[in-house]
Amino acid sequence: MIKSELVQKIATANPHLYHRDVERIINVIFDEIVDALSRGDRVELRGFGAFTVKHRASRQGRNPRTGTTVAVAEKFVPFFKTGKELRDRLNTLNGQHAA
Repeated sequence: MIKSELVQKIATANPHLYHRDVERIINVIFDEIVDALSRGDRVELRGFGAFTVKHRASRQGRNPRTGTTVAVAEKFVPFFKTGKELRDRLNTLNGQHAA
């Protein structure tokens, strides 16, 4: 699902809201998550999961084509850990656990 599909689903489920307002709300939510992560904060959505930022130190990598050594700079990457409720819903089929 892409963001425009999410906006459309929410707007359809809430006909009392204008489409542009739903889109603005979703953009504000995503912007707040990004802002919190860029500050180094953890974002937890109970039952869904938690977003954190992990630091990857600089290292020596290898160019897969040529085999030459290359320097890979340090970086910060977003990390998402699913919540228990989300995992349970994904692993349950018709009320029974998947095999």
